[in-house]
Amino acid sequence: MILVPLKHENMKGRRWPIITFILIGLNVLAFLGTHWVMLAQQPELGEVRLHVLLLAAAHPDLNMSQEVQEFVSEVQKTRPELWAEAGASSRSPVDSWEASTRSTEDPQELQAQMDSLGERFHETMEHSLVMNYALVPAHPKAIAYLTANFLHGGWLHLIGNMWFLWLAGFILEETWGRVIYTTFYLVSGIVALQIHASAFPDSMIPTLGASGAIAALMGGFLVRFPKLKIDMWGTIFLYRFRFQAPAYSLLPLWLIMEIYSGTALGQSSGVAHWAHVGGFVFGALAALGIQRSGLEQRANEAIEAKVGWTADPAIVQATDLNEQGKFDDAIVVLKKYIATKPDSIDAYSLLQKLYWRKNDIPSHFEMSIKLCQLYLKAKDEEAALLGFQEFQNMGGKNMPASTWLEFCRIFEGRQNYERAVAEYDHLAKAWPSEKQSLLALMAAGRLSLKNLNRPFAAVGFYKAAAASGVPHLEWDSNIQNGIEQAEKALSVTAGSKESANPS
Repeated sequence: MILVPLKHENMKGRRWPIITFILIGLNVLAFLGTHWVMLAQQPELGEVRLHVLLLAAAHPDLNMSQEVQEFVSEVQKTRPELWAEAGASSRSPVDSWEASTRSTEDPQELQAQMDSLGERFHETMEHSLVMNYALVPAHPKAIAYLTANFLHGGWLHLIGNMWFLWLAGFILEETWGRVIYTTFYLVSGIVALQIHASAFPDSMIPTLGASGAIAALMGGFLVRFPKLKIDMWGTIFLYRFRFQAPAYSLLPLWLIMEIYSGTALGQSSGVAHWAHVGGFVFGALAALGIQRSGLEQRANEAIEAKVGWTADPAIVQATDLNEQGKFDDAIVVLKKYIATKPDSIDAYSLLQKLYWRKNDIPSHFEMSIKLCQLYLKAKDEEAALLGFQEFQNMGGKNMPASTWLEFCRIFEGRQNYERAVAEYDHLAKAWPSEKQSLLALMAAGRLSLKNLNRPFAAVGFYKAAAASGVPHLEWDSNIQNGIEQAEKALSVTAGSKESANPS
């Protein structure tokens, strides 16, 4: 089975994600500048290593340089089956060099061969891009902790990492700002590599790729946007499918798979699973620290100051008071301003941040709701959805029924039927005495029946609408018709199951 994330619900920011573009660009340039060189160096490096291994296995009493000895010892320790095969005299020679060596019995000539291989081993290691700029746990170089994050072994390795960097990276850059985001990414890459090196301290296998840093972005994404829905594409054999699921259900599953793979396979899979696990955990903890320390809030205020607010004197005055820590004075100024300009998105945005800094959570949520309403009024669906998701991620529960209904219809219009039904259901339960709850139940029933093929759920929604205390005489025929259609579909489904499973 293959699963690929296509997008998530928050694909629009307030400004260009410059750092994410730069990181992607640096990775691509590094790949274009090194890939073919590494490919050209690989055959010689592989040949020298193979010959060293074959000669050492056939004649373990030969003197070896320290570099060669460390390499041989690692193979003996981590790949005993390979070492046994290399020393097996019954197998056929792998190449003409081994055939010639097998016919040599002079100890001095064999030692000369080993000495020559030791020199070649040193030279190839000395000039190899991979061995110098990827991280080799047994001989870590300081610069490799940085450069290894920008090297990739192939096109699929690069493209896969860059796609995940784009999906998780730009939204975190939007949330944290460029300085925090850049620092987070680079430090995460270093930490992930160090965790891998700690897991395999004697390994001579080079580790490269941005996946450790990107795993940290995924950990940060989970902490910061746990409920954000991710649109997934998958395939099993010839069957293809798409679905949506929240981050809190997908990303922990990925982490569990990486822990299992790291435990069961170690380095044999060719993937640095513990770098992924370490990066993810570090990223989640760092994101939690950034959020709770107030750094995220200050970064967000700085971004808003640069991209959102006008030169209106009242906004400028409130911004200055906010920067001075005079929150109550700034709130007074903004409330007076709103009295004359009740649709000012800038004023409500600043009020929202001020209440957050004061730890006045109810007022913060009130301003979040007002911002959503203003975005909806301005027909800016993307900004409204971003505000709605932010409201939920921060712990907000119930939007006003009419506003909530608009969001439900936006999700439905975008054919996000799973999310639409879920929101319709939550709305109906939160506001059972409002007219919108009745409309929500009817819509949830219709989508469950027509779009999600869930007649049992549809029956439940329509019957809840029929039992609603909200007057619904004008909709009663629609509700009863919905119940009949859903029950008919349910009976057809039950009949199909009985036919497929005869007693």
